[in-house]
Amino acid sequence: MKKQDKERVVAELTERLRRTETLLVADYRGLTMHQIDELRAKLIEYGARFAVVKNTLTRRAAQAVGSDALLAIIEGPTAIAFLESDGDPVAVAKALVDAARDTRVLEVKGGLLEGRPIEAGEIESLAKLPPADILRSQVLGAITSPLTTIVGLFTAPLQDLYGLLDARIEQLGGLSGTEPQALEDAAASTEEASVPIEEAPSAGASGSEPQSQSPPEEAGETETTTEPETQEEEQ
Repeated sequence: MKKQDKERVVAELTERLRRTETLLVADYRGLTMHQIDELRAKLIEYGARFAVVKNTLTRRAAQAVGSDALLAIIEGPTAIAFLESDGDPVAVAKALVDAARDTRVLEVKGGLLEGRPIEAGEIESLAKLPPADILRSQVLGAITSPLTTIVGLFTAPLQDLYGLLDARIEQLGGLSGTEPQALEDAAASTEEASVPIEEAPSAGASGSEPQSQSPPEEAGETETTTEPETQEEEQ
C-alpha cells in the first residue's frame, strides 16, 4: 500500500473513531473471505460497518484520538464493527458471538460501549439481552408500573367504601316491610341526640341572689303549733 493510501486510511479511521461511541473488536484469523463477507452483510443490517484494517494503521488512528482502551486489545488480525448512530448493539453483539460459536475461529476480544471499555465476557452478556424493541417495551413497562400502583392505592379506599354501601343497602332491603319505620326511628333518634342540653343559669348570671327557703325543721314546727288551737275550738 502506498504512503498516500495509508494516510488516507488512517484519516478515515481517525474520523470514524471520533464519531463512533460503540464498537466491537474481533480477531478474524482463520475466517475465509466468504465468511467475512457474510458477516459483514449481516452486520450492515444491524447498523454496523465491519472493517478489516492492518493493526499498524489502526494503532495510529487510536493514538490520534487517544483511545487507550482500543490500543490495549489490538493484537493479531483485527476487525472492528463500528456501530452507526441508529445501530443495534445487542444485535451486533449477538451476530459476532454466534459467528464465533459457529466458525470456532472468530474471537471476540472487547470494545467500547457508549465510550466505556467492555471486555469479551460483557459482549457475550450483551448478546443475551432481548432485541432493542422488546427491551424498550420492558423499560417502558418498568416506568409505568409504579404509576399503576399509585393509582391503585388511591382507588382502593373508594372501592371499599362502595362495597360497604352496597352491603348496607342489601341489609336494609332484607327487612321485609320494616324499612320505612326503621328509617323513621333512626331519624328520630338522630334528631333527639342532636338537641343540645340547656344548662341551668348560674347564680351570678341574672344578677339576683337565690331566694332562701325555710328548712324542713321550721315547717314541722308550724304543723305542731296548729294542732292545739284546733282542739280548743272543738272543746
